[in-house]
Amino acid sequence: MNRRLYKKEKKNSSKKRKILTISLIIVASMLISLSTYAVYLTKKAEIAADNAFQVAGDREKSNLREEKVEPLNDNVSVLFIGIDDSEERNQGDENSRSDALMLATLNNKSKTVKLVSIPRDSYVYIDEVGYNDKITHAHSYGGTRVAIETVENLLEVPVDYYVKMNFNAFVDVINALGGIEAEVPYQLLEKDENNKRTVQLEPGLQELDGREALALARTRKLDNDIERGKRQQMILSSIIKKASSASSFTKYGDVIDAVGDNMKTDLTFDEMKSFFEYIKGGSPQIDTLTLEGYDDMSTGVYYWKLDEESLEETQDLLKSHLGLQPETSNISDSDSDNSNYAVDDRP
Repeated sequence: MNRRLYKKEKKNSSKKRKILTISLIIVASMLISLSTYAVYLTKKAEIAADNAFQVAGDREKSNLREEKVEPLNDNVSVLFIGIDDSEERNQGDENSRSDALMLATLNNKSKTVKLVSIPRDSYVYIDEVGYNDKITHAHSYGGTRVAIETVENLLEVPVDYYVKMNFNAFVDVINALGGIEAEVPYQLLEKDENNKRTVQLEPGLQELDGREALALARTRKLDNDIERGKRQQMILSSIIKKASSASSFTKYGDVIDAVGDNMKTDLTFDEMKSFFEYIKGGSPQIDTLTLEGYDDMSTGVYYWKLDEESLEETQDLLKSHLGLQPETSNISDSDSDNSNYAVDDRP
């Protein structure tokens, strides 16, 4: 073989080995970095979870459960409570009204989620005070515990866990994820997280930042609480979808920071980790439900009076999803599209 050609081939072969070696080093470094980041995230999340942990009163489990459930093995439910504890409201965490109430039931076998939004003006019995009132007032009568018990009495299913967030956490989490995609139904000028009317949106599918998503979740001036609840469900689904995407892995640290002191929950860190089973293959199937009803001003105060037949169907559907009773043939996921329009004439 020609000596010059041999030297050239040897040089090229040596160059390829160097490139391969460098590539392997880069890949190994990336894997080590990702592993280190994962360990860092885990520790960071554990600290945040410990700081956020708060039992609702003396409630160790739902009174509707014979024994405490485990998210890794059982069907469970989680109540999401959104509150406005801003300085302008001057009410504090446990004295504020709930601005949003959504109950999620999670089926461990199918890894599916049912998400029901409860209109804030729903006329319900609140055992703590012994009379019917708007469900939004339940939290102000006795904090998280009373809100949970009122939802249990209404839907006749156990509330196994709760997650309570204020507006600051809502805004910051969405910003940490880089925004979410949502459908804006109409042009609106709405309040921001500081209760200043500064957020202006045009209709259409678009990317929203935290303050814009909050404005969309809160508005109800041009429709009603039912549509408002559907928007909140859409936004929560969008957050789950975005958080489930691989591209959001590097943003988890910021999400954890965003939660900070703005979230309370009775989920332990290990219980939180169990829910990752629901997003292993991406965002889980989420079926949204609403509570049908009608406007009532007979007392001079606006209430959303729930339709009893529709309420019973929703109760049965949730019980079936939690495995608390056999599937009922006349109840289907089409019920998740129920709604009824209301005129907004309320305090």
